[in-house]
Amino acid sequence: MAAALAFVAPRAGLRAGGVTVDHGLQQGSAERATALAALMCKLGLDPALSIKVTPAKDNEAAARAVRYEGLDRTAQELHAKAILLGHTLDDQAETVLLGLARGSGSRSLAGMPARRGLYRRPLLALRRASTAAACAALGLEPWQDPHNHDFRFTRARVRHQLIPALEEALGPGVAEALARTASQLRADAECLDDLAFAESGQLRGDCSDPAGLDARHLNDLPRAIRTRVLRDAAIMAGCPDGALTAGHVERIEELVIAWRGQRWVDLPGGVRARRQHGKVWFTSRTSSSTSSTASTESTGRGS
Repeated sequence: MAAALAFVAPRAGLRAGGVTVDHGLQQGSAERATALAALMCKLGLDPALSIKVTPAKDNEAAARAVRYEGLDRTAQELHAKAILLGHTLDDQAETVLLGLARGSGSRSLAGMPARRGLYRRPLLALRRASTAAACAALGLEPWQDPHNHDFRFTRARVRHQLIPALEEALGPGVAEALARTASQLRADAECLDDLAFAESGQLRGDCSDPAGLDARHLNDLPRAIRTRVLRDAAIMAGCPDGALTAGHVERIEELVIAWRGQRWVDLPGGVRARRQHGKVWFTSRTSSSTSSTASTESTGRGS
């Protein structure tokens, strides 16, 4: 992708740079990142940078989180208009299978979007083999990350064990079918997200406090819209997107559709959801634990 960008950008009148992220999780990663930055410079990308990040844990989720933080920060510093990522159709198929295995719902099954915010994935319709062939034709030797063959990581097992097993059992074309499914689901998911956004705006407009959502209105919504409204409200209150699971959202939803005077729901990021006076509220657990206990218990079953 770096080579393609270096070829296309100047012909389109665009300035293009490159950045590689060193997670510091492998021996020699700093030297490898420096060499890659030099290669990008040789290809004609300017600036060509290596940035260092430090994941909180040695796992995929932690590495992904700090990687995107680093890319966001670098893009802001350089006033970048877009960030191109090299994910392929094979990566998309793996993402769909991971979402399916985790029971993550349509949002995860919709896979990675071709564009979101500054991010673009121009290679999402290409197979990994095609990108490898392009590198060979250009005389480039792709770096094979050892983690991609480390079966401690779920994605490595999906890539080297699960997908080959599916192709052996079902025949070729599994990756293409999974990517096609993701594309179809994404169109549906984006439509539902837009409807949920409109409902969320109406709900907040009807409340004096923007953290409170009317439970009766929520109860009347289709479940696909209601759960999205609740999920977005939790994230707006401070829940980390990647840490908020479908199970968390289901427990919040019980405050709406199965209300029996139960206590609050503790969520990731120090956020607490509770029902009071006919509304669902999202507040900081640390700042409101005492008042939340008293007020929630005082409302009884009639709210």
